[in-house]
Amino acid sequence: MTIGRNLTDPSRALARVELEAGLKEPVYEQIEIPEAFGPVDVLVDDLKIKRFAFVADDFGDWYLNDSPWGTRIGQPGLLANDLLQLFTTRYAPSRVVGLHTVEELWWEQPVRLGQVVRLSGRYTDRYEQRGQGSVVMEAEARDLDGTVLIRHRGVEIMRTVPGEVGGRGSTGGGGGAADRRITGEVDPSLPPVERLGADAVAGQGLAPLAKEVTFEQMAVFSRLGEFVRNIHNDLEKAREEAQLDVPIVQGQQQVCYLAERAVRALGAGWFTTGHLKAKFLRPVRAFETIEVAGVVRDVARTDRGARVDLDLWIRDAEGRLVTVAWADGELLGA
Repeated sequence: MTIGRNLTDPSRALARVELEAGLKEPVYEQIEIPEAFGPVDVLVDDLKIKRFAFVADDFGDWYLNDSPWGTRIGQPGLLANDLLQLFTTRYAPSRVVGLHTVEELWWEQPVRLGQVVRLSGRYTDRYEQRGQGSVVMEAEARDLDGTVLIRHRGVEIMRTVPGEVGGRGSTGGGGGAADRRITGEVDPSLPPVERLGADAVAGQGLAPLAKEVTFEQMAVFSRLGEFVRNIHNDLEKAREEAQLDVPIVQGQQQVCYLAERAVRALGAGWFTTGHLKAKFLRPVRAFETIEVAGVVRDVARTDRGARVDLDLWIRDAEGRLVTVAWADGELLGA
């Protein structure tokens, strides 16, 4: 059996197969608890890494040439959308009109070029809040020996109208470190840095990372190559089903930008110790230029270097916070 780089095999369309036949309607009432998804095996090949470099505008040397692990590795967000979208192996992806509200990821091992990864997940909870039905999904990517590479936990409103409910999020709450409210402010007396070093201190800002989000990048990230149509890659669906002017950027695509900013700050330690929890506050539209930045909240010295807590955020072109995240990971050798 040939293992592809996607959750599904789009070449089935050559045989005029109905690609979403037999899948369930993605609505709250159809959700089963528990409900399992996968396993699905995915190949991390050269094109998957290069395709992600395009959609995230992340062309780091470790991904295209060589890395500290002796081979090319995948970008930190390479498997994030595969994990999130696992539920669409049982629910029709082109009928999803949901809203991602919370995303949490843990990195335990880098994903290597040529590796086959096994994805599996499950719905663990469902609840209603403010008249919206949400579902909680947990998933992980493992190598074929069973070693965990990355873990995912996400919350999604299963069927809603994003144009009506976008902008309700807050910059705090959620338990643990996420009780800390993110303001997007840094200590102006400390110059912002691209990469943290041994002199990292609380209050130090991370140099902003600019991203111009093109529709082409959004469409590829949101599975246009698998013939999936949704409010992120199709103008008609965005307008008619979500009451939007133009398609909006997937929250998970924004998470990939945040993970890139974390790697730029912490380096190799992120791929084995990184943790990020993001909340999505308001939609980001196609064609917007956004800014990804952050601040050091705490530095705890360890035998291997330092454990660093970060506040990360994304601002839109008007300077508004659109996504916030609480992150932590090891800064090796600091």
